[in-house]
Amino acid sequence: MASSVERSFTAASTLDEAMAARRQGAAVLAGGTWMMRDPRRGIDLPEAVVALHRIPALSKVEIEPDHVVIGAAVTHAVLGRALYGAAGFEGVVAAAEGAANPGIRRVATVGGNLCALDFAAADLVPALLVCEATVELETVEGPKLLGISDFLKDRHTLLTDGIVTRIHLRRDLVASAHIRLPLRKAGDYPVAIVSLAMDKDKRCRIAVGSVEPVARRWTALEQAMRAGPASALDPERAAELALEHNDFQGRDGKEAEGWYRRQVLPPLVKRGVAALLKTGGLA
Repeated sequence: MASSVERSFTAASTLDEAMAARRQGAAVLAGGTWMMRDPRRGIDLPEAVVALHRIPALSKVEIEPDHVVIGAAVTHAVLGRALYGAAGFEGVVAAAEGAANPGIRRVATVGGNLCALDFAAADLVPALLVCEATVELETVEGPKLLGISDFLKDRHTLLTDGIVTRIHLRRDLVASAHIRLPLRKAGDYPVAIVSLAMDKDKRCRIAVGSVEPVARRWTALEQAMRAGPASALDPERAAELALEHNDFQGRDGKEAEGWYRRQVLPPLVKRGVAALLKTGGLA
């Protein structure tokens, strides 16, 4: 007979309540679309959780002339609607509207996408990397702001007792794009994801998700494109540079082996640059 486990569930209405539960060992529950599948991955569900959906400030998208603030409990569906038509955030919208399926997008949150430590195929992560997002956390020492690359590097430690509360984005992009390669039309995890953005100085930012365990910027390709002539923003030339500067170590997984994830990157870059140029009115 299976042993019974007494579990506790707290629906915090303030951040102080959530932090109090966190200090007592509760795991943070956002949309729950990743955590609730823990048993299928052979992981026990946590004995105590604290849900954030009743904290109003964490469910808002604030759009100002020079910046955007996204609450951690904002769902993919809400985020896609809120930023639809906002110049420079086409990639974030595509990531929010293209991930998983409509049912998942109605409950999966921005914070959950950033905090699922073993979820390599989170669509929003590369899209936010090229926006050079800033992640705001509530910690025992008080609020903390970190660049998203630093957050991803240290999130195992940061999330030990901290809670992601908001994502801050500058409105300094001309255009962005988000290209994903699933093996089916919907419902599966993408083999590889390439997000691209172009700033006001026509510099291209590129990030890759799902190929390695954690999404990251493709700095070798960014530098190669900046070092070349303006024609480096040509899709064909970008794909050639992507092949030449492919420094990824592909991860093996159920959807694909690592070598295949690496191999599909140049054509995804080609598609991404073409989409970027079209969105930016430069095609």
